[in-house]
Amino acid sequence: MKPTRPLVLLALALAAGGVAYAGIDLWDSRGTPPGVPVLAPIVLLCLAAIALATALSLRSRLKAQRERRVDARPVDPLTAARAVVFAKASSLVGALVVGLYGGYALYLTGFLEVSERSEQARRCAFAVGAGVLLVAASLYLERILRVPEDPDDPAAKA
Repeated sequence: MKPTRPLVLLALALAAGGVAYAGIDLWDSRGTPPGVPVLAPIVLLCLAAIALATALSLRSRLKAQRERRVDARPVDPLTAARAVVFAKASSLVGALVVGLYGGYALYLTGFLEVSERSEQARRCAFAVGAGVLLVAASLYLERILRVPEDPDDPAAKA
């Protein structure tokens, strides 16, 4: 599996933001656009906390293994693989959420004098911030779990 590239995440966020902006504009011309859930930023922050806690835990265990300490608990390869899949999926979901709520917030900036829309814009901004934290924590977890290249491997030199 290749590491997630930040440019791919940025492109995903920008594309989702454009679609969200156009969709909310169309939805608003036909009726009332949907509300922004209160729990959206909270769920994203919980996922970011889980990704960060996993990264810190695995980092300390891998460091103890590298230093060959006697109290080092080995990292199960299946656990590491699951963590990498979680990190990759979380970074993609985080970028998508940043784009969707960012596009929605950008649309709502034209209606900040209406108190309901202003509250929705604040929720969108919190969700965007939580999505950015989720992407950052996921990329950090992915970085922690990278396998170092073997200098003796002839395939790595090619």
